[in-house]
Amino acid sequence: MIELSEEMTDRLATAIDNQKTLTAAYVDTDGMPHISFYGSTHVHAVDALAIWVRNPAGALLTTLPAHPHIAFIYGDIGSRVYYTFEGRCRVATDAAERERVYQEMHPIERQFDPDKNGVAVVIDLDRVTSLGVSGKQVQEREG
Repeated sequence: MIELSEEMTDRLATAIDNQKTLTAAYVDTDGMPHISFYGSTHVHAVDALAIWVRNPAGALLTTLPAHPHIAFIYGDIGSRVYYTFEGRCRVATDAAERERVYQEMHPIERQFDPDKNGVAVVIDLDRVTSLGVSGKQVQEREG
């Protein structure tokens, strides 16, 4: 069972403010790896993240139908807190969920797409690993 903690939620929500990055990795339809920064990454549900993809014609969105798997990494070297998130992307087609993803992302990220031309993507998490001073914890989706 995956249940993102309040600490994880807070760290992702304040990553930009604290000069931390969330980096996504995925493989495109040609089998080529891609790594991208997604400042819009945030906790969308206890078992899901969400991002706002500003370029609807970008590589990630064209890859999703064939290769929905994605991984994110967050690292805070000073606090020795590291997270990896692995899951499957889906485009949020419901207007209310799309608006929610847009509103939930950091305000700095919203200013880069004030006309909301981008696409809301939800990542249903399959595995979350956290590593810190208290040790390593792995959560996995059941079933």
